[in-house]
Amino acid sequence: KTGEYIACFSNEFSTFSHKLVYIDFQVGDEDPLPGLEAAQEPLTQGEEIHFALTDMESSAREIHENLNAVIDYQTHHRLRETQSRHRAEDLNERIMIWSIFVTVAIFMVGLGQVFVLKSFFSEKRPSQMYGAH
Repeated sequence: KTGEYIACFSNEFSTFSHKLVYIDFQVGDEDPLPGLEAAQEPLTQGEEIHFALTDMESSAREIHENLNAVIDYQTHHRLRETQSRHRAEDLNERIMIWSIFVTVAIFMVGLGQVFVLKSFFSEKRPSQMYGAH
């Protein structure tokens, strides 16, 4: 149908995460192939029109339908590719943050071990050994 359409989206479920929305509207029938307009018209009751398609016209229609199917598949796979890429980038970001955290923790443990080992081999005065009295 022709007219004005409204699409409403809500982010009430999760307001913290970013959302991507993909919409593919296909409204109505597409225009008939040039030269095949008569084959597209519906027959009314009692009306008999014999319309025979040639092999070339049949092949053209079949190729057209197959190309439309290919376009639909490409759209679907592009959407899946975009979703997978978004997930991979998010995972990469989380791994990077975790790696930075682990690196900082390793350096802190290493510095702590250096100070502990250093304290084993440093000379201590008697007042430092048992605490201040």
